[in-house]
Amino acid sequence: MSEVAIGWWGLVLSLVLIAVTIAVSLSYKLKLEQSLVVATLRAIGQLVLAGWALTLILDKDASAIYAWLWVGAMIPAAALSAKRRERRLPGLAVTTAIGYVLGLGVSLVTVFALDIMPLENRVLVPVAGMIVGNSLKVVVVAATRLVDAVTEQKGQIEAMLALGIDQRKALNRVRVEALRLALLPQIETTRSVGIVFLPGVLTGLILAGIDPLDAALIQASVLFLILGSAAITGLVVVITGANRFITEDQRLAIPEL
Repeated sequence: MSEVAIGWWGLVLSLVLIAVTIAVSLSYKLKLEQSLVVATLRAIGQLVLAGWALTLILDKDASAIYAWLWVGAMIPAAALSAKRRERRLPGLAVTTAIGYVLGLGVSLVTVFALDIMPLENRVLVPVAGMIVGNSLKVVVVAATRLVDAVTEQKGQIEAMLALGIDQRKALNRVRVEALRLALLPQIETTRSVGIVFLPGVLTGLILAGIDPLDAALIQASVLFLILGSAAITGLVVVITGANRFITEDQRLAIPEL
């Protein structure tokens, strides 16, 4: 099997679909034209820049330090992204960063220490990127649902705290609900893969000429790494995040934006 390369001309031709989307927006007055253009230009620019950087990092003679620096930079970038998406939860950036260190760390140790995949730049960077990117969705949903649940159940939580119930027990229900709802989409993705849709790793490997069965095994491993890391990161966010709503004198305090 030969690899697939579309070149710059192929990229230009693929913009036909963006033109169709803009036409739909104009026809139905969705007012999304500017957003579509900006998103398209940013995607091209960011991906080309990333591709150029990865060409240097993934070179067979490149030092592993550069790959680890790239992975390390993903954590604060993802943490700040989570903070921008959910501003109501105090300290979300720090909490997310801690969650990533634990979740991503466990996943990378598992995959490399057990020799599931070789510890090489070309493996480390994309695997870490997929784990961080997919875990970010879980973090944002968990944080959003946590704030919503605490707000909705404010009276019940305050009553339990007033009765002297430990804050861990008073907040347990909202923590469980937030983490459960955050993990469900990733679980559904794992359950539906291969039948309902073909995920990015599998598709990319097949396009690169890898045997489909080998590609499927790699994809399955990556999905399990993502799910495990997302669970750990999400757990850290809901546990630490919920505690931030409780003051030192055991009162519930929901910050106002």
